[in-house]
Amino acid sequence: MRQATAAIVKPLPDHLFRVHGNSAEMRWESMAGLGYHTPNDRFFVRNHTFTPLVDVTTWRLAVHGEGVRCPREFGYEELRAMPSRTYDVAIECAGNGRRFYRTQQHDGTPGTQWGLGAIGVARWRGVPLKYLLGQAGVRPEAVDVLPTGLDAPFEDHGHVRRPLPIGKAMDDVLVAYEMNGVPLPPDHGFPARLVVPGWVGIASIKWLGDLEVSTEPLYTPWNTVFYPDVTTQPVKSAFEVPWNARVPVAGPHILRGRSWSGRGRIVRVEVSFDGGLSWRPAEHHGRHLVKAWLPWHIAWAPGRTGTRLLMARATDETGATQPLTTPRHPFGYHFDAVVQHPVHVVNG
Repeated sequence: MRQATAAIVKPLPDHLFRVHGNSAEMRWESMAGLGYHTPNDRFFVRNHTFTPLVDVTTWRLAVHGEGVRCPREFGYEELRAMPSRTYDVAIECAGNGRRFYRTQQHDGTPGTQWGLGAIGVARWRGVPLKYLLGQAGVRPEAVDVLPTGLDAPFEDHGHVRRPLPIGKAMDDVLVAYEMNGVPLPPDHGFPARLVVPGWVGIASIKWLGDLEVSTEPLYTPWNTVFYPDVTTQPVKSAFEVPWNARVPVAGPHILRGRSWSGRGRIVRVEVSFDGGLSWRPAEHHGRHLVKAWLPWHIAWAPGRTGTRLLMARATDETGATQPLTTPRHPFGYHFDAVVQHPVHVVNG
């Protein structure tokens, strides 16, 4: 059904990505001037092992377990023939922003040292997981759904798999087979993957091959050892500006960025150019999607040369606002503090 490939299938030009072993981080400046969605060739990659190439002609998605009445298997063309939905949804690694625990708060944690580029928003098309479970006759006593990926086993922990509570599985989860209008690229889960809005990226299992529905809670290394008690994502903001960019002193300049939260829509974005002493509201006329991000912009006239720290903070509809510092997470997850983004104002 599958064969091993190189660590990452897509080419990774330096101006689009920073590579971290088997994973690759989007450079935020590569989004400047683009539309709402992250192009497939810029979407971050997170692999535990390597990207498999799956033979779609023999691929099957099994739905089984004590939580269904009629175990089923579905082929690729069967999946594509089912009633579909299209969602604009962000997928974000749980460790997005991890390196700032070290560089900004001087209290680093182990793991991939992501900046803010382990996120992307795509237009996903697929079948609601609720529909597939219904085809297998999900039982009222079902508790968890365990999706398992077809990538190679990770060390001695087996295939990547992480349970979803049945309430989330029957809500807004998608079994996606298209990304931005084309079949899923291999790095992003071909032939099918889960898309779990608002939750950490590990929940959106790629290269999906198996769905076990249980009548009791399920546990795997991916919800006990690696990502314990991690579900929804906090508020974050990023500038579409290169790190250490050189900005001419003559202005004004229009600075652009995006903010997002797994808990709800972004309702306010503020920007500071003086280390947080004062804040100005950013303008945003784009989409306010709870499952994606909010683009914004602000005018800035530097006035003098020197190094400055750009800072952006967002507030979501639950009232959660990015703090100036955030408590250290032992695994480096949930960094939601305002990131200090350095630029150099120069003559010319």
